[in-house]
Amino acid sequence: MLKQIADIIAPFIAELFNCSLRKGLFPAQFKEAFITPVLKKPGLDATNASSYRPISNLSVLSKLLERLVAGQLMEYLSLAVILPPLQSGFRQGYSTETAVLRVLSDILQAVDSGDLAALVLLDLSAAFDTVDHYILLERLQQTFGISDTALCWFQSYLSSRTQYVRRGPNKSSVT
Repeated sequence: MLKQIADIIAPFIAELFNCSLRKGLFPAQFKEAFITPVLKKPGLDATNASSYRPISNLSVLSKLLERLVAGQLMEYLSLAVILPPLQSGFRQGYSTETAVLRVLSDILQAVDSGDLAALVLLDLSAAFDTVDHYILLERLQQTFGISDTALCWFQSYLSSRTQYVRRGPNKSSVT
């Protein structure tokens, strides 16, 4: 529906987003997620909560604002040449394939030189959920030079989020 009236509402959405960025506040209404439980695999016990994967959904406008800020942040980090050269995640032209090729190349180079090579892999389940927000904000400020209104925006983005579970017509209380 938003696509059908995009030309009419675009100026209002742009003003809303610009206001959010100017004031350093992420709109509270954009922070409410509804969680949809989806069965991990057919055949699992549908009465067992561990058989489900929680899918978190935010509003379309929330996702648009997130994408806008992510694009601006990546542009800033790229222009300022702040990203580590070996960072592959969330970068255009990089992928898991380029990361794997780099690791394989380093290992083969070490072996060819007669050195020892070891590879340790770590899989963090729900990695973003394990990030301490205070440390993240401190890192944004100290390592990447993000401060003032922009830092306030990220702090607002990360704080006071709410969620509820929705399954069909049923809905839990907001937490």
